[in-house]
Amino acid sequence: MEHYWIAIILGIVEGLTEFLPVSSTGHMILMADLLNFDGDKAKTFEVVIQLGSITAVVFVFWRRLLSLIGIGRTRTYGPQLNLLHVIIAVLPAGLAGVLLHDFIKKYLFSPYTVLMALVAGAILMIVAERFQPRITAPTIDDITYRQAFGIGLFQCLALWSGFSRSGATIAGGLLLGTSHKAAAEFTFIVAIPVMLGATGLDLIKSMHFLSASDFGFFATGFVTAFVVAMLAIVSFLKLLQRISLTPFAIYRLLLAAVFYLFVLR
Repeated sequence: MEHYWIAIILGIVEGLTEFLPVSSTGHMILMADLLNFDGDKAKTFEVVIQLGSITAVVFVFWRRLLSLIGIGRTRTYGPQLNLLHVIIAVLPAGLAGVLLHDFIKKYLFSPYTVLMALVAGAILMIVAERFQPRITAPTIDDITYRQAFGIGLFQCLALWSGFSRSGATIAGGLLLGTSHKAAAEFTFIVAIPVMLGATGLDLIKSMHFLSASDFGFFATGFVTAFVVAMLAIVSFLKLLQRISLTPFAIYRLLLAAVFYLFVLR
């Protein structure tokens, strides 16, 4: 039962932080360190339960996802976000993830590397808010193919655990001329194929040390992350309309400092 409580705790952490620019993976690694939950199985669990949060995105954005393939389109003029935008944005991180998978799992999943990524990501977010150019894509449907590819390049930074996929892509979107809301919505949609691919690849490479007895533990984390993420997505989108990325950047810096001073030292 102790392990199931760990699954629930990490599921809550994942669901709350997956769509905030604070790094869900980074928070799970730090929390797992506090719970003494480590090893190959722990690393795989931290990747797999993110699928629960991504499933929540499918539920929230199902109409938008259908519109990517032409079903239920509502815009009668000008361009509209389509599947090609998503493919262009996914390719850079997808390719880098496949090529660097073993390196990432071996060297970028420790509390120390997470703290460095928290700081680096915070700096990027502050820079994005400070130097954001004129907004050329106020809505998600105004995002160009060039902006989609640029956001995809920024997403590669999220392969460094602790950097934050949403933080990297939203900050990248701001620097490329999108609004906060457009960047966030695009980030959520692009996360679906990226996380599906990452989860599938991790499960395939982890089959040799997983067993049927792990199913209940993984399922508990998955369901917890799904339920919490459903509530977090809508709340975050509303929050972004009122505040900038800067408070999240400050939180990241404070978290890194506190964890370093009181836990790792």
